Amino acid sequence: MPLRSYKPTSPGRRGMTRSTFEEITTSEPHKPLLEPMIRASGRNNAGRMTVRHRGGGEKTHYRRVDFKRDKFGVPARIATVEYDPNRSARIGLLHYRDGEKRYMLLPNGLKVGDVVISGPEAEARVGNALPISNIPLGTTIHNIELVPGRGGQIVRSAGTAAQLLAKEGELAQVRLPSGEVRRVSIACMATVGQVGNLDHENQNLGKAGRARHMGQRPEVRGVVMNPRDHPHGGGEGKSPTGMPPKTPWGKPAMGYRTRRAKTTGRLIVRSRHKK
Repeated sequence: MPLRSYKPTSPGRRGMTRSTFEEITTSEPHKPLLEPMIRASGRNNAGRMTVRHRGGGEKTHYRRVDFKRDKFGVPARIATVEYDPNRSARIGLLHYRDGEKRYMLLPNGLKVGDVVISGPEAEARVGNALPISNIPLGTTIHNIELVPGRGGQIVRSAGTAAQLLAKEGELAQVRLPSGEVRRVSIACMATVGQVGNLDHENQNLGKAGRARHMGQRPEVRGVVMNPRDHPHGGGEGKSPTGMPPKTPWGKPAMGYRTRRAKTTGRLIVRSRHKK
């Protein structure tokens, strides 16, 4: 999945890179697996701005991706590889042997025609989903559940992967892409392999218009505002803030702990903040 560059025929084209999409096999999604995409950006029903720096963008449909992989023991063939506008990874349409069709996150290395399967009896092969208790140590995994049966919640972005480090009783230790080592129940499901579309992180938008197409609106720095508009505003010239970084409402913006799930802190073996 290499990247394509352009001739510098304009300032927007200079430096712009994008995927070649050569792995995509169809531009028509499977309609029964589509849902309307409800936007929560911009203003609410009272006209008040509730989500800043988001709005506009191309209209999209949501693809129902099977993060649970709970169709045990039924082989499925990858029929198509598709682009998903709602995520950085590619998705594959699975045709199960019993006739059902579902979407899955496409791991790196899988292509049309490959067969995958899920369940406790599945082999620890790329694309197969099985409980962590049945996965060998050192295996690269993704789409990991945090609660058994809830579906994969972490390690789902393009190019990401975690590694299974150890198993201790009912818990296993997994090293996440951030460097954090976390305990997860061995009853949780995970998919073997690394998420595909590895070159996603190397893309360069090239121009502001591509950000607007994705629903990203401009963001103005606080230091260029007036004092009444932002705690960083005012001063002569390009003045430093003179205070710790703050949000427009005065809350600390850096170094301020915002993690609310205090109860799951006991499951973290090594923090991602420690080198």
